[in-house]
Amino acid sequence: MTGRTPHLVAAIAVALILGTTGSGVHALQEVPTGQPEATIDLTTKEGVRLIKGEWRYSDTKIIEVDFKAPGPDGQPTGKTIKTYDYTPHAGGADFDDSRWEVLDPTTLDKRRGAGRLSFNWYRINITIPERIGQFDSTGSTVVFETSVDDYAEVWVDGELPRQAGQSGGSVVKGWNASNRLIIGRDVRPGQKIQLAVFGMNGPISNPPTNFIWMRLAKLEFSKGSTVPIAVTPHEVNVEVIRKDPAMDAIVGPNPKIFKLAEGFKFTEGPVWIPNGSYLLFSDPNSNVIYKYTKDGQLSPFREKSGYAGADIAEYGQPGSNGLTLDREGRLTINEHGNRRVIRLEKDGTATVLVDRYEGKRLNSPNDLVYKSDGTLYFTDPPFGLPKFSADPRKELPFSGVYSLYKGKLQVISKELSGPNGIALSPDEKYLYVGNWDEKKKVVMRYEANADGAVSNGRVFFDMTTARGEDAIDGVKVDQQGNLYVSGPGGLWVISPAGKHLGTIIAPKHIHNMAWGDEDGKTLYLTARTTLYRMRLNIPGERPGPETTEKKP
Repeated sequence: MTGRTPHLVAAIAVALILGTTGSGVHALQEVPTGQPEATIDLTTKEGVRLIKGEWRYSDTKIIEVDFKAPGPDGQPTGKTIKTYDYTPHAGGADFDDSRWEVLDPTTLDKRRGAGRLSFNWYRINITIPERIGQFDSTGSTVVFETSVDDYAEVWVDGELPRQAGQSGGSVVKGWNASNRLIIGRDVRPGQKIQLAVFGMNGPISNPPTNFIWMRLAKLEFSKGSTVPIAVTPHEVNVEVIRKDPAMDAIVGPNPKIFKLAEGFKFTEGPVWIPNGSYLLFSDPNSNVIYKYTKDGQLSPFREKSGYAGADIAEYGQPGSNGLTLDREGRLTINEHGNRRVIRLEKDGTATVLVDRYEGKRLNSPNDLVYKSDGTLYFTDPPFGLPKFSADPRKELPFSGVYSLYKGKLQVISKELSGPNGIALSPDEKYLYVGNWDEKKKVVMRYEANADGAVSNGRVFFDMTTARGEDAIDGVKVDQQGNLYVSGPGGLWVISPAGKHLGTIIAPKHIHNMAWGDEDGKTLYLTARTTLYRMRLNIPGERPGPETTEKKP
């Protein structure tokens, strides 16, 4: 090998032989987002056994080859030159990998390759199973998802589908970003498709000292999907029922609501991200956190936002629900299906803050709020479990309100059957908790103590006799201490003294809200299948580093 020829290096390609469908899978298509009806984890022995496959692996080598310099036509028609290629080219549908190393699927996250500028291949033969759990795969759409550290390309049936300007899918999406693409439509049990994913160590311009490994490899099956879209913001009907003149000071003489996006299954848990000026919100039914930017762009921010288990089809709301920021601006997420509260670190990794109480799994954490001293309060009803309170997975005999203070978890209330929305007063003296129970539609108020505990809990406001759909969902507070409560018939505005000032009624029932934009006066509203915004005259209390300094 001459000084111009690199040493042995590595490349990753995953070849999944699932069989061709003849349905135009290789054309670039919009990939379904949200909750699939069934999944197969190809990093487990059970998953690989289900598809009758096995993982095969090979390093690649960079070699010196003859080539042609650019000619007058811009094509390689000039003089003979030396350049570089790699071997083997294993993306072809008929490539023979029978002599490759067979891998234990549980070791896919093992570091492989030679480091630095490196590439290698993974291949696996897969047959579409007839059933995944109770799900009949016949006629479904199959999505393959993988995340290779650091980059990947995905071949399908010997082809690498691509187009100008494409990001993700079959080509590189970004550093350590997932590749998701449709590999089969209207599939049938026993059919086969061939996939090949090629991964690279990166950044390529500055080859790192680490190696290549596969973070995940998964098949998703679905028979229909909702694709949410952002719309040109436009005014929609709004009704404001004024119960007190103070309501005018909040909404102004001519209140307006604008529709921003639609087509979701159920929107929840919004939070404004000041570093970047965008909104995040959950669709727990679709298992996705979405991002909405100030310029009207909508995109998935985090998929599998709350659960990715094999029994996901049993769940109505497997995804994330409440979202908030801690004092350092880190996103904290309540995950329904995983039954835990996590925090996303600056490097993208997730830290589990709490998932058990006295050794028993939480129900399904719903909403949450931070105090300026770092105390995290959250509610834990069973609404994320497939059968709610009657679900056999439920381990705790109550629906609790908790505080996590300096690493210590304590139950601060067991009295509510459906604790839901939660908020602190601006001075942090009081903690408010709403109850989702049609027989007891109340907002509770507790005195927040210095040690994470609460005292003197009482009913602050009772909506039990009020007409209108739903019980109590999201609860937020503005800087004057007024409460905004998703209650029967609309969004109730209640003074700090417990007086009903008025109700805001949008075309879709408002379930939760978050203040955003630079001045904090824009109220973003998650309303079932829709996202709205509304300008108010009073800024709201917002989480994050700029609002969680020590209160007086």
